[in-house]
Amino acid sequence: MAIPVSTLRLQFHKDFTFDDALSRLDYFSGLGVSHLYASPITTARPGSLHGYDVVDPTQISAEIGGEEGLRRLVAALRERKMGLIVDIVPNHMGVGASENPWWADVLAWGERSQYARYFDIDWNTPVPGLKGKVLAPILGSDYAEALAGQIKLDFEADNGHFVIRYYDNVFPVSAASHAEILRHVSAEHGMDDADAWWRPFDVLERLDEPEHLRDQADRAFGGLQHFAKSEAGQAVIAAALKAYDGSDEATRPALHRLLEAQHYRLSGWRCASDEINWRRFFDVNTLAGLRIEVPEVFEATHALIFRLYQDGLIDGVRIDHIDGLAWPGQYCRKLRQRLEALTEARPNDAPRGRPWIVVEKILAQGETLHTDWAIDGTTGYDFMNEVGALLHDRSHLPELKAAWKEWTDDDIPDDYEIVAESSRRKILTEHFSSELDSATRALQNVARRHLQSREVTFHALRRVLIELVVHFPVYRVYTGDDGMSEQDRRLLHKAVDGARTSLRRVDLPVLERLAQWLENWPNAGPQSEVNPDALAPIDQENDKAARTAIQRILQLTSPVNAKSIEDTAFYRYGVLLSRNEVGADPSLFAMSPNAFHQSVLRRAKDFPHAMLTTATHDHKRGEGVRTRLAVVSEMPERWISVVNQWRKLNQQRVAHIDGAAVPPTDVEIMLYEMLAGAWPADIAGQPAQADELQDFVERICAWQEKAQREAKLRTDWFVPDTEYENASRNFVTGSCAPGTPFVGEMVNFVREIAAAGAINSLSQAVLRSTVPGVPDLYQGTEYWDLSLVDPDNRRPVDYEARNTSLQAWNRAADKHSALQELIEHWTDGRVKQALVASLLQFRRDHPGVFGDGDYQPLRVDGAKGQHAVAFTRRYGDDVVLVAVTRFPWQLAGAVSTPAIPADVWADTRLPLEGELGQITWHDVLTGREIAASNDLHLGDIMQPLPVAVLFGQVR
Repeated sequence: MAIPVSTLRLQFHKDFTFDDALSRLDYFSGLGVSHLYASPITTARPGSLHGYDVVDPTQISAEIGGEEGLRRLVAALRERKMGLIVDIVPNHMGVGASENPWWADVLAWGERSQYARYFDIDWNTPVPGLKGKVLAPILGSDYAEALAGQIKLDFEADNGHFVIRYYDNVFPVSAASHAEILRHVSAEHGMDDADAWWRPFDVLERLDEPEHLRDQADRAFGGLQHFAKSEAGQAVIAAALKAYDGSDEATRPALHRLLEAQHYRLSGWRCASDEINWRRFFDVNTLAGLRIEVPEVFEATHALIFRLYQDGLIDGVRIDHIDGLAWPGQYCRKLRQRLEALTEARPNDAPRGRPWIVVEKILAQGETLHTDWAIDGTTGYDFMNEVGALLHDRSHLPELKAAWKEWTDDDIPDDYEIVAESSRRKILTEHFSSELDSATRALQNVARRHLQSREVTFHALRRVLIELVVHFPVYRVYTGDDGMSEQDRRLLHKAVDGARTSLRRVDLPVLERLAQWLENWPNAGPQSEVNPDALAPIDQENDKAARTAIQRILQLTSPVNAKSIEDTAFYRYGVLLSRNEVGADPSLFAMSPNAFHQSVLRRAKDFPHAMLTTATHDHKRGEGVRTRLAVVSEMPERWISVVNQWRKLNQQRVAHIDGAAVPPTDVEIMLYEMLAGAWPADIAGQPAQADELQDFVERICAWQEKAQREAKLRTDWFVPDTEYENASRNFVTGSCAPGTPFVGEMVNFVREIAAAGAINSLSQAVLRSTVPGVPDLYQGTEYWDLSLVDPDNRRPVDYEARNTSLQAWNRAADKHSALQELIEHWTDGRVKQALVASLLQFRRDHPGVFGDGDYQPLRVDGAKGQHAVAFTRRYGDDVVLVAVTRFPWQLAGAVSTPAIPADVWADTRLPLEGELGQITWHDVLTGREIAASNDLHLGDIMQPLPVAVLFGQVR
């Protein structure tokens, strides 16, 4: 059980705790999963619904049950022979002020803080007023407005600290400022003995050793705490607060001077993109990057995880945002080494095998995961992309692109690469300009150390770096002590080739020099045979500068790609939204069965235990939405016809602001896609279902608002255009009101494609559960998943209903009859749950076949051969044969249930050679036996479901 047989992802938060999971363990076990897979369990910001804003990695979140709750959960898991995988966040922490003790210490002590090296802070930034400080861009207004009454000096009597409050945000006041405040007040009051309680703070400013500093600080603040309890002390504190009152014009300058003396600079949040001097997670001002490459930081942030693993409470980890780290490969190898060293110390009831480690990594076209990282694979976005592409029909892409172009009148290009490039340029220059400048300065620092490059200017380097990042075809490349791999060199060359087409000739030599340095570092140098003029380190000091520069560049390309693709281009380009998904590339619209088989074989060879997923807490639309929209790729003429009809029906609802239509056509088309993909199949839109329809429409409105802000074309998160957004919302609510002609037509279209979409969903679920890898089931998606982007995809799950239906399925003696009944009532999702549970239970009972069995594609012969994908898994004498349906609309038309009549398959069959033709097969889903044959006809084995999973043994 060291490697999971299957996982179930759970999102823990204050409303779903360890005890909540414990109370549902019988259900999870009944599904057949071997491991729960938890969102981050360390202490996050209060009320966090996801856990990625960690504020204390040394403690398990009390909100979700603390360590006692975790131990209760794991004890119950072990009783059921199950385990736990946890999500860890090594790249960043949630920061604000007092919530994160490490960050608060940095704000209090600046560079003298013992945690100053923990965060990726540029203490020598050239930004005016920031040298030696940390930018704190948390003000909702400009500084002057906030100073006049919103920012307040306060005193915390329970610990003897003056603090700065800005609404719920609390910032420490430095020791020097404590001395100044108290000295100032004492002078005003003529207090002769004042030095007894301000001088200890003054002394603190001359101490550097952390141990002495902490001891002296405890005494100083303890003394002030004690003094503040006296009548005289209370008078002094009250006088101090009055002396620095920003709401009073007379004392406002004093408050300003106090703020200027801190180790941080409060600013409006809009300043962050241009001036922030610490690495963020993406462009989130409340998430600060960690320097996990520093041994001290690595140990401090992982101490709890190591202890939990040694104590047998966890069996492996999922590493969040691996590309944010300075040196991902080095980190993964070190983590593996540390965990394996603890394996022998684990208790007897915990598995002693290889700890399971997977990484959240987005793989682009032509990119493969590095095999030397000592990990088990990715978290499955690559599989999600491949299985989705398999279900799309490439042959009709030209018609869909032509329709998009006609509808949008060239406002949005039909070439995805153009959209992606323009999105990267916007994100880099507008959202990451500070990070861009930081990388450029680090690069210039290297350039100035060599005679051949000392006159390469900051702005020349910045221009070149912009074009290089804009044309990066992947999230990032990797380098280390051995330089770059051949794959990374090739990907870097592609970025350079793209940059070369958009730079002025005067900047091309700088580009070539930068490219050679990046490619050959750390082996290139002024005396190198590679290029005598290359930028490269030549001694220890220069090596440090080079490492900083390379790190800045590589930690820039990843967030820029993520924000520009996932959170910008995907909301601008709407040819078919089912291919706009995390890990996917809309330009890779579809994948042939052969290409799919080859991708599976590669994964089986290099990462046989990688995670396989089709839904996550980060997906843009649920797996059921994507599989339903995949049907549109089979029927472009019908789709174009209904969209044109819908546009006519809703034409009168289009508003006009400053002469422009709202919503604009691109937004309107993407709205129709989401409505068609996510519309619940059991909602007919009649007045009797008004409440259900209103709930769905509210979810769509929330999606549309987020989608338009992410697109950053007519409104955005920085400055929302509320008039535009309200008009867009009114279009949705008006069009989707109960009884409108549009609702009737949408319901009719959904009825046409919903069952075919469900067939795709069943095929996807079977592939996830049977190809090489570890299948992951995202919470609640054992029923149909018609969720939207977060937070919609993190809504509470109705486990009571799921438990009831699972028990009924597990008790059913006649599985064939039970399946037929579930198919008749397919819209409630129970048929998918029955399929998922049957496969996960079967995997649990046959771990060898799925954990170590080989994978062999099968040929499909006959008139409908292009509509099926088949393969076998074999381990010793055990064989599993799998076949799934593809392109159900073209195969069977508008079916009313997710079942395909046997005669539709005609003569389509699986030719079995040699030993396979001698096997008597057992149908895993129905329990029936299928006689040995050299030909298995799909019409026979794909009944009553449009998929088949057969088990047999070679005799």
